[in-house]
Amino acid sequence: MKNNGGFTLIELILVTVIIGILAGMVVTTYGGRVQETQIRAAKGDIASLSNAVDLYALDHGDIYPQSLEDLVTGRRNYIRELRPDPWGNPYIYEPPTNALKADYRIYSAGPDGTPGTEVDVTSTSPMP
Repeated sequence: MKNNGGFTLIELILVTVIIGILAGMVVTTYGGRVQETQIRAAKGDIASLSNAVDLYALDHGDIYPQSLEDLVTGRRNYIRELRPDPWGNPYIYEPPTNALKADYRIYSAGPDGTPGTEVDVTSTSPMP
């Protein structure tokens, strides 16, 4: 009987199955973290935008901006650039109903990109 020192088919199949199981465990462990990270990033962006809106109002006699674009144009830039949310959609800004009241709203339409759904992300929305 000749022994050539190679692996048998059973050994190769067993190693492939073990690698597949380990890869599946890694994907299920870290796969849900991507959305959680995107939500945290959106909440951080919303908090930064809210601070910029408040600074704008402070500099303009308690008059709030009419759009987020007002934060990057004009005599002072309150943010460097207006970036999209982690899903590539623009942040939604609803200016105050009363020009002198801070009841504005900034939010992201979330992963589905549709405003007004349960997956919208606000600075106070719960984590999934």
